[in-house]
Amino acid sequence: MNGKLYRSQTDQMIAGVCGGLGAYLGIDAGLVRLFFVLLTIGGGAGVLIYFLLWILIPYPEQGQAASAETIRASTEEMAARAGTLGDDVRTSMRNNPQASLIVGVALVLLGLVFLGQNFQIVWLRWLSADVLWPLLLIAAGGALIWRRMRGASR
Repeated sequence: MNGKLYRSQTDQMIAGVCGGLGAYLGIDAGLVRLFFVLLTIGGGAGVLIYFLLWILIPYPEQGQAASAETIRASTEEMAARAGTLGDDVRTSMRNNPQASLIVGVALVLLGLVFLGQNFQIVWLRWLSADVLWPLLLIAAGGALIWRRMRGASR
């Protein structure tokens, strides 16, 4: 273990959590990223743990971990990045109308496949998902298609 645990500002893909953990543990950050991906695939815990660490682990100049100031700064950073991502996706969809149609159709089809698996359709048994996620995918895809069709008719 190398000193104190901080988020990395040089080895980061999202928030520097994996880079900081890698430096702290003395291992490659890629292995830490792989660990989080496997945790996410294996049940979704990787995303939750990553976001918690993003909030709790400070950058070196922010001081000690889990202070009120660190948590506030981290949540503000998270909100700003989420807003930027939302703006980027929105701009991309507006600039490329076919993209929103393709994403919408893909979401509806993926939702139908997952929903079909939940109704025990034999050839879909290899998939596993709850009913909620497929319905959310169908709703999101349907909304994108509806917005695209509504915009095309104007």
